[in-house]
Amino acid sequence: MPLPAGERLGPYEILNAIGAGGMGEVYRARDSRVGRDVAVKLAGVRFSDRFEHEIRAVAALNHPNICTLHDVGPNYLVMELVEGETLRDWLKQDRPLERKLDVVRQVLEGLQAAHRAGFVHRDLKPQNIMVCNDGSIRILDFGIAKAARMRRLTFVGFSPTMGTPDYMAPEQVNGRRGDQRTDIYSLGAILYEMTTGKVPFEGESPYVIMNLRTSGDPPAPRKLNPHLTPVMEEIILHALARNPDERYASAAQMKAELDNYEIVPLVERFKHLQPPRPWKGRFRLLPLILLFVLAQIALFGFMYWYFSTHGKH
Repeated sequence: MPLPAGERLGPYEILNAIGAGGMGEVYRARDSRVGRDVAVKLAGVRFSDRFEHEIRAVAALNHPNICTLHDVGPNYLVMELVEGETLRDWLKQDRPLERKLDVVRQVLEGLQAAHRAGFVHRDLKPQNIMVCNDGSIRILDFGIAKAARMRRLTFVGFSPTMGTPDYMAPEQVNGRRGDQRTDIYSLGAILYEMTTGKVPFEGESPYVIMNLRTSGDPPAPRKLNPHLTPVMEEIILHALARNPDERYASAAQMKAELDNYEIVPLVERFKHLQPPRPWKGRFRLLPLILLFVLAQIALFGFMYWYFSTHGKH
């Protein structure tokens, strides 16, 4: 049941619902101790002491482009209240390319700081990027991404909240955790959509999209938007390389090329793109589907065991 206005969670008084996040409902609340409005995200499970400790470690991230995590309760997170709209909503209006690139540069600055501190997001997408009213951006949900110590808590199925895996890196599709280059790929997919109006891969189901992503490359960006420069196409395709070793090694490296186009090597990556293998039958991805079903069952089992064992004190 949604929390009514006036309900209290520790020192936090619920004011109104804001929306839904990766773990549950999000509310605007008032911290009665300091008179500050915050965002409270409810979780569907009770956090153990160890889980709270891991989340609190992420609170050490202090960067203007990362949403600040203030506090952790038994079953909720308390975060900075950000006034603005998600990048997904922001992109519904026509925006100048340079303004879009400014958003990408700010995301890269946030990623650079997080990666230096040893944190990887692993679920970067337009819904997890907030464009604030003052033009700055905040990356959301870093705490959940790292503290879970597992593949994203949201990745237990393709729910309406999560949507289709349009921004997942190929190594994630193949079951690996990935590293900072995984975030680079996701941001490359976002930049692809920003500049072409389409996500890199489209299909009738999430499993078709995953097959396309692991078996081939997206269409060259300039085929979809001839107004793009060769330099911008090189940057996008560099970030979207299927092999992590062929991507930008760091957010700093990608930002350096976005800041100075003269240093971008024009190696004509578009000439080496391989079209994905087409869908050849309804059972083609049955092994992959079964793998994900088993992974979800295992994840639910682990979470049940973890919180049953460590959540009772």
